[in-house]
Formats: sequence, structure tokens, C-alpha cells
Amino acid sequence: MRPVARTASLLVLLLLAGACRSGPRPIAEGTDQCAFCRMQINDARYAAELVTRTGKVYTFDSIECLVGYYQSLDPRDSAAVESMWVSDYAHPRTLIPAGTAHFTRITGPGSPMGRGMLAVSAAADLAPLRARASIPSLDWAGVLALGRREGWANAGDEPMAPMPEMPGMPPTAPAPSGARTVDAAGTGSDRTIADAIRAARAGDTVVIRAGTYREPTIVVDKPLTLIGEGRPTLDGQGARQIMTVTADDVTVRGLRFAHVGTSYTEDRAAIKTVGVHGCTIADNEVDDAFFGIYLANTTDCRVEGNVVRGRAVHETSAGNGIHLWYSRRIVVAGNRVSGQRDGIYLEFAHEADVHGNTSEHNLRYGLHFMYSDDCRYRDNTFRENGAGVAVMYAHRVQMTDNRFVDNWGSAAYGLLLKEIFDSRVARNVFSRNTTALLIDGANRLDADSNEFLDNGWALKLDGGTQDARFTANDFERNTFDVGAGARSLSTTVNGNYWDAYDGYDLNRDGVGDVPFRPVRLFSVIVRQNEPALLLLRSAFVSLVDAGERAVPVLTPQAFADSAPRMRPVQ
Repeated sequence: MRPVARTASLLVLLLLAGACRSGPRPIAEGTDQCAFCRMQINDARYAAELVTRTGKVYTFDSIECLVGYYQSLDPRDSAAVESMWVSDYAHPRTLIPAGTAHFTRITGPGSPMGRGMLAVSAAADLAPLRARASIPSLDWAGVLALGRREGWANAGDEPMAPMPEMPGMPPTAPAPSGARTVDAAGTGSDRTIADAIRAARAGDTVVIRAGTYREPTIVVDKPLTLIGEGRPTLDGQGARQIMTVTADDVTVRGLRFAHVGTSYTEDRAAIKTVGVHGCTIADNEVDDAFFGIYLANTTDCRVEGNVVRGRAVHETSAGNGIHLWYSRRIVVAGNRVSGQRDGIYLEFAHEADVHGNTSEHNLRYGLHFMYSDDCRYRDNTFRENGAGVAVMYAHRVQMTDNRFVDNWGSAAYGLLLKEIFDSRVARNVFSRNTTALLIDGANRLDADSNEFLDNGWALKLDGGTQDARFTANDFERNTFDVGAGARSLSTTVNGNYWDAYDGYDLNRDGVGDVPFRPVRLFSVIVRQNEPALLLLRSAFVSLVDAGERAVPVLTPQAFADSAPRMRPVQ
């Protein structure tokens, strides 16, 4: 089995997508073609769909096909997936969200791919199938784990590269007795969420019905899957933490948390995990919380697809949207965070993968790293935050394919690097920031293939930076391309495009024939005396810069591009 366009990236397919829909649609038997297996759908009871963020729909003739295709994707492509749907076996041609379905495997004829996987919306619908079931019921995480163990992504006529290990999605224990359900909604109910948790056994699913729940702090102390139906609200009434997770292998999905309340003595959060392994916090909403999602001493977990909306006014009375402390191998993917002190905060959080998030309108940083080694952040957007993004005191950090946009202010920047080692900044876009990239101590830094567009300062280099390399970057329409705090810099600058370069290319090889020194004398003057900016457009400034270029005295001579490109990268 393989997808129709297995050699094409899903992101390319997204650009070609023209279809759009707002919800699931019925499966028509005998008409749709499986996008993965290239087979006609002849039995809608087993069908499945994947929907991208742009509305493109991929149809599959079995759950195994959907899982195999999803797990074969590059992690960057998988971030473009909006939702996945499976057919309700008890009500054919009706699609239900994969994350809320109950799954089992049956023996005998019927399954298109022979593995017998099916799904139902209600656990009770599995009862007539128990005689044919070869495994107990599973939730969606358990199905994904089963697919990895059995290699569904590798089955077919052409071998596929194995899916990278996905932290936070370990094999899930099957639920031994079906779902436990919270039937009540709102105040006056006769069964609380805490009651349902106490009644559940390890591995069960607790379905929380629509409504508003105002309970003391809920403690999840056993491996459970908590799923909201109809987006129920858990209200902290501005006085307490709402949920604390102390058990391994817990999933919290589809809930709304509101009104945690500020505390100056404890880090209250909408949901906090403490000393756990293998959790999943996905597709939740957090409104008006001190801290939103807080992971402490946590390993191998996923925080994915959540929306955190704060109302922070002052930094001293605000917490962070997604906060990781002393944690390892955490995936933070596809979240939207706004209105907090810091959007995403990592301290002593190693091997984290932060991708596909949007962090905007936060009081201080969109993302804040402290003492966090071997982390990656990629494909994120950091927009209109107080200062931007700060990465401090860290080793081996990969920062790629991000957007740093509209971070304006007297002390604002797109990205600050302070005391970092052996790291890379590549293929990022820095647009309309007061300072795009501020470096204060970055040893053995590789900065390549970035775009610096319409910034005040594109690049500021303060002291303590050793063996940095700037290659294949584009500098366009910036007020100042480079500002340097020292005349002696241990840097390599080569093959960048500078729109201020007025050299020539006689042999037409696309490389300038004379070096370019991007540090203007006027930029040195402005760094020492900011009011001098009033003279920016004057003829006097042009004369001063021209004289310094002819006879360099005050600007760093070592910071020169020996092979400037004549055109930006297309």
C-alpha cells in the first residue's frame, strides 16, 4: 500500500488543494478511491478520512490505510493535518472523530485490508462484536501504537521509510471494560468528573458530557483517557488549579478550561502534569488562566492542537501559556497561544520539539528558552509579542523555518540568542521587527538561508560571539543591515544577498567581484547615540558612510562578505 502521490510532499498537495469543507461528509460506496491504497471503497463501514488545514480531504477504504498513511508522513507534513475521521461501524457512512471513537479488531471476512479494524461512536456498540473481537477495545492512541508495532506504514508494494518515534505516544493499555461516562452537565448534577475518575479502572475512557463543571481541583491518578463531548467547560471560578495529572499514560482531549485565577505563591494552571510519562494533552481550549498547560518533571508527552487565550495585563500577575520545567522529549505542536506573559516557556527542558505553533500578542516573549539543550523549534509563527523570542544558555538548538513578525518596541527583537553553543538558525523569515536577530554570545553558530526584510536592525552583534557563520542570507529593505558592538569579530560572512551592495559582477557568475562591508559608520553612531537617527536620510550621513567605506577606521573590517550574491534566493 502507498499513497497516490507518495513521492510528493503533503505540503505541495496542500498548495494544489481547491476543495474545502466545514465538517465531515457521508462516504458514498463504490465511488470514492482510497488515497493510500488506490482501491475503490466498497464497504463504507470501514472507511476513513484525513482532512488538511486547507480543507483537502483524503479518503481511505480502511482505518489501517489511514493510520499507515499518517504514520508514513514526514513530521513537517503531519503538522498540516487538521483532523482524522473514521466510519461508525454501527451506522455506516457516518463519520466520527477518530479521537473520540472506540476501536476493536474482529476476525472473519469483511475488512478491506484484512486486519479487521473497526470503530464505533459508543462503547455499547462493541458488545455485539465481542464474540468476534481478537483484542479488547482501544482508543485512538492505542490504534496508533498498534499500527507502529505492526508496521502498517511499511506494508505494501514499495517499502517506506519508518515513521520517526513520536514522543508522548507510547503503546496504550487497552481499556478492559469500555468507557466510563460522566452523564451530568453543569451544577446540580449527581455525578462529578472526580466521581467518574474514582469509578474508572486503569485504561478506561471517561467521556465528559457537555456542560459546565465547577469542582475542586480534579486529580487524575490512574492511566485514563478523558474526552470531552460537546466541549464541556471546567471552571476554576478564579480560585484554584483545575486539573492535576499524577499518573502515566493519561490523555486529556476536547475540554475547555476557564478562570484559573492569579496566585503569587503557587504556579496554578488549567492543567498541570507532575512527574509523569507518556501523556497527551490535545485539542483543548484554555481561557483566562494564570498558567495554561504546565508540565513539571514530565517525559515523552505531547501538547498538541490546544488554544490558550489569556487576559494578561501586567507581567507580574501573569503566567505562561505552555510551560515546561525540568522535562524531556516533549512535543509541543500546532497550538495557538496569546495574551499570556510568555507564550511558550522552556526551562531545563531537553530534547523538546516545538513546531507548527502560533504565539502572538503575549506581554513578553512568544517563546522563551532557558537552560534547555538539544531542542528544536521549527515552522512556528511568533507575531506581535512584547520582545519576541529569547533562547538563552543552551547547547545544540535548531531554529528553522520560523516566522518572526512585527515585534516592535524600544527593547524588542525577533530573536535573541544569549550564551548559546553549537546551534543553527536557518530558513527563517524575520520581517518588520525593531531588531530581527540580536546575538549576545553565540559560539559556533550557523546562520544560513534566512530572510531579513523591512526590519529596523536586521542583525545586531554584541561581544562574546566566536566562530559564527552567516551564509546565504537575504538582507532587503532594512534600515541597518548589521550593527556590531566590537571592531574585532570572529565571524565568517559569505554568499549573502545585500540590497545595499553597489558592486559589480563582470564575469556574470552571480557573485559580486568586490567584498561588501555591511556595517555602516552611521549605525555605529546611532548605537552610541540613538537621537542621531533624526539625521538618517540626510546627505551628511551618506557622505560619512561613503568616507568610511573608502577608508575603514571605526567599522569592523573582519565583518565583510567576500562573495556577495547579486540576487536574492528565489
